[in-house]
Amino acid sequence: MELTILICFLAYTALLFLIMWLTSRKANNDTFFRGNRKSPWFVVAYGMLGASLSGVTFMSVPGGVYYGDFTYMPLVFGYVIGYAVIAFLLLPLYYKLNLTSIYSYLDQRFGGASERTGAIFFILSRLMGSALRMYLVVFVLYEFVFKYWGIPFWVPAVIFIAIILLYTFRGGIKTVVWTDTLQTTFLLLAAIITVVAILNRLDLSLGELLRQSANEGYTRVFETDPHLPKYYWKQILAGAFITITMTGLDQDMMQKNLTCKNLRDAQKNVLTSSLLFVVVNIIFLCLGAALLTYASSTGYALPVNETGVVVADKIFPSIAFSFSSFTAVVFVLGMVAAGYSSADGTLTALTTTFCYDFLHFDRKEGMSEQRQLRVRRWVHVSFALVYLLVIIAFRPFHNQSLIDTLFDIAGFTYGPLLGMYAFGLFTKRTVNDRWVPVVAVLCPVFCYILKKHSVEWLWGYRFGFELLLLNGLLTFIGLLIVSRKTNISKQ
Repeated sequence: MELTILICFLAYTALLFLIMWLTSRKANNDTFFRGNRKSPWFVVAYGMLGASLSGVTFMSVPGGVYYGDFTYMPLVFGYVIGYAVIAFLLLPLYYKLNLTSIYSYLDQRFGGASERTGAIFFILSRLMGSALRMYLVVFVLYEFVFKYWGIPFWVPAVIFIAIILLYTFRGGIKTVVWTDTLQTTFLLLAAIITVVAILNRLDLSLGELLRQSANEGYTRVFETDPHLPKYYWKQILAGAFITITMTGLDQDMMQKNLTCKNLRDAQKNVLTSSLLFVVVNIIFLCLGAALLTYASSTGYALPVNETGVVVADKIFPSIAFSFSSFTAVVFVLGMVAAGYSSADGTLTALTTTFCYDFLHFDRKEGMSEQRQLRVRRWVHVSFALVYLLVIIAFRPFHNQSLIDTLFDIAGFTYGPLLGMYAFGLFTKRTVNDRWVPVVAVLCPVFCYILKKHSVEWLWGYRFGFELLLLNGLLTFIGLLIVSRKTNISKQ
């Protein structure tokens, strides 16, 4: 089976390089950074599913049903609200200012220190968040494939990053937009085929499976205890702001949207993506219910760690590999797609942010196209190396569901971005630019301390994803303190 998996992996990678060849012919810097503003909106919308899902959704959402039932869904409902805000508030701003890096807005509104602060928080967020997504893919393939060949963990990590670096090297965001369509297709096929295989093995219809899952308590959607992190109103509110920040204020996600021909197409893309995202997450939750129902019906022993605790992120791969060779191969292709989709756009976005917000490609009229090309390639390679180091460094710390880890990181790193953009959009005040980095650092530190002691300080209250909102609010208040009223109109 290992040889079959290797052949399928190579064939899939060859498909990616074919797309790269087709999309990167006559590529220039505008192709790399903006896709020449010619991407069809429906292609971007479909590809955005794969970019948003990644290995975390692919693994942690189905596995998370074991501990959290379907209580992930209120978060998804909040996503729809967030996408609407992006479509009607943020996208018009970005298109009006004709931005390549969205953090250039902070320079126009506040100053250079604010722009660099926003860019640094994005770089930290994406390096950590996307590397963890990629780590999960490498981890699973290592545990279930490479480990049995005696290959160390770092080898598949190097292979994956090298492949992603190569196929994004020339075409950049234009290549990513089109490869994401392939990634999305394989992600969805892996989930759907696995559910169908389980239904056939158990001789159940989908309705019967869901009824059996409901009887076992797996399909509960709403957590009604307000003291718990997954209380449904917390989830809805947090989902909205997570989407606004992790998509609307995220260069990786917005760079794809900004390759659309015009604002109207970009808005159609975002609104379509939001509805598709609900459907896709329901599919992955049903997959989780199917996996657990299969385990309980057949007596399959769920994977545990050394202390006997079930490891949610291993439920899907362990069952897929034990089920049949076909489901194992399908799972691996889905994981490969998840890994590529979480990293290719990130490398391109990190390169774009550094080139525009630190090297100011858009302002150096004296820098030739060839000079920019050389610099851009060195930046691209450098971020790939840093990305690889983060993946390898995280290996000893993987001890919980990565989707929780991912949103913990988002709460601390995207909160300042939320506060900065809200202040810029909804006030006419001018900040003292040099104090913005101080405010942006102090607020996450305060939120971290508060989260660590919330149970004892706040009568048993536990923070969930809504910590992001608090972080943004504190940043807004901090900027208010270091600002003054002026007659300068909003951007």
